[in-house]
Amino acid sequence: MRKLALLPPSQAVAEFNAVLDSAWRPLPAEIVPVVEARGRVLARDVIAPISMPEFRRSSVDGYAVCAASVPGVLRVVGEVQMGRLSPFAIHLGEAALVHTGAHVPEGADAVVMLEDTQPVADASQTEGEGARRIQVAGRVSVGDNIIQQGEDVRAGDTVLRAGTRLREQEIGGCLALGITHVEVYRRPRVAFIASGNELVPPEHVTLPGQVRNINVPMLAALAARHGAEPVDFGILPDQPEAFEQAARRALQEADAVVFIAGSSVGPRDFVAQVVEQLGRPGVIAHGILFRPGKPTLFAVCDGKPVFGLPGNPISALVTANLFLVPTLWRLQGVSHPPRPHVVRAVLASEMRSPRNLEHWFPVTLDYRAESLHPSPLPLAIPIVTKSNLIFGLVRAHGLACAPIGVDVLPAATELDVRLME
Repeated sequence: MRKLALLPPSQAVAEFNAVLDSAWRPLPAEIVPVVEARGRVLARDVIAPISMPEFRRSSVDGYAVCAASVPGVLRVVGEVQMGRLSPFAIHLGEAALVHTGAHVPEGADAVVMLEDTQPVADASQTEGEGARRIQVAGRVSVGDNIIQQGEDVRAGDTVLRAGTRLREQEIGGCLALGITHVEVYRRPRVAFIASGNELVPPEHVTLPGQVRNINVPMLAALAARHGAEPVDFGILPDQPEAFEQAARRALQEADAVVFIAGSSVGPRDFVAQVVEQLGRPGVIAHGILFRPGKPTLFAVCDGKPVFGLPGNPISALVTANLFLVPTLWRLQGVSHPPRPHVVRAVLASEMRSPRNLEHWFPVTLDYRAESLHPSPLPLAIPIVTKSNLIFGLVRAHGLACAPIGVDVLPAATELDVRLME
């Protein structure tokens, strides 16, 4: 087994991504209904089949007019019915009642807002006819309160590029164009393999010395939220033969493989030696200058990413968030991966850190204490916990980082907090 030097996390990730990008092949595409495509990634550009809007629309309730006719008294020639094209045109000195979203008649080049008009009564007319003339006091310019045909999108425009992750607004845009199905990349299948003679399924009543396997369902939920299809390969005993059999089956059936536990250097840690023989080029980095999760392993085997994550729950979830999640979006071909939500905060108390490691630690945010400090930023209160105690993260709002080379972050230090959704 090769012995690799411990790398800073950024260098390990850069080397891993370079190898993965050179070996990875895009996932197959599939066609799905737009209404079910939230979070999916487009595999093909979307071209507008029509212009949007398809006709000139009023953006307000008011009167369609010729701008040159106002200010002045105008004759109302009719009302444009919603959902229909106007059957008449507008000439100088005329107006037509229109509602928000209604078609603007031919000849009209502006819309006067309803509240800027007054009905004009005429003593020579019978009762009720006075409302067919209006007084417009103010001026309007050509184009005022009109949404022009094709102002949003023109037929033939590329409205969405391949690699776009679909959000609610993209779904709405497609449906507005009459596009009801889109071509997206298949969700990457991620095999999760937990190991440990002490592990039992979460539903089991534990005996002394046993621990419920929470890592797989926890990381599977994380992967699903980021577009993947998790596959649980069960719990492995601490035997190299079991590791090798599960690894080969997972690499064949899935697009990525994640080992949880077994990547350290103890006598029961077999992940590194199994992965090294799993496919080329094998292990890229084994062990990083990082807490929590120093034993983290990065590999690419026959074009597929393979991770070895720590077995302690906090370590597993933190490393999965920082290293696995970006890879999931990379596999889906997303052009702009969603960025983590970050807030600026002030450290509430001194935080000590191992100087030679990049240290991510959980914090709670206290917005109520803002007025007690000169900075308008919230307080970041470090949570003192151990990496195998999951409720240390349950209580946390986010993670803060002490970079390599820093052994003490003094109280009142400003830092970024990466929120945990």
